[in-house]
Amino acid sequence: MPDPGAVTIKLANEMRTALEKVERQYATSQQLAQRVRIILLADEGKSHGQISQELGISIDMARHWRNRWSSFAPIPLSEMSVRERLEDAPRPGKPAKISAEQLCQIVALACEAPEKAGRPISQWTGREIADEIMKQKIVESISPRHAQRILKKRSKTVPDPLLVDSAG
Repeated sequence: MPDPGAVTIKLANEMRTALEKVERQYATSQQLAQRVRIILLADEGKSHGQISQELGISIDMARHWRNRWSSFAPIPLSEMSVRERLEDAPRPGKPAKISAEQLCQIVALACEAPEKAGRPISQWTGREIADEIMKQKIVESISPRHAQRILKKRSKTVPDPLLVDSAG
């Protein structure tokens, strides 16, 4: 039995087909596939409670994505894809002060030996890398701690060439 306050979802055949296609695609994330399932079940007339129970999610999540889908209903599929309708909304917060290009420059600097930059050390420290970043005018200012955090985060995704197995 549908929730009395729930928004009714009635999908046109074209929209249902597009949703099912996204759900079946290999590259579709589990998060997106779950959101698609919420909309498909809502189209079948299921309540928030039934959807939450069937998918193992909260009632609030079922309600959120049903309402979100409904808010985009007037927009034709040719103007806004299924993926665009079901992606996360931009989150609030202060925009990043360091661009992707600047991050690349910082990581490239950290990959070079400190001696190459004229530093009398064998390994970068937070303070030394921060000073060099500002000296090279990559960014106007950066704290040693922030520079260290950037490098630590990037070191998890960029393999250390000294640790790569050459036999492999």
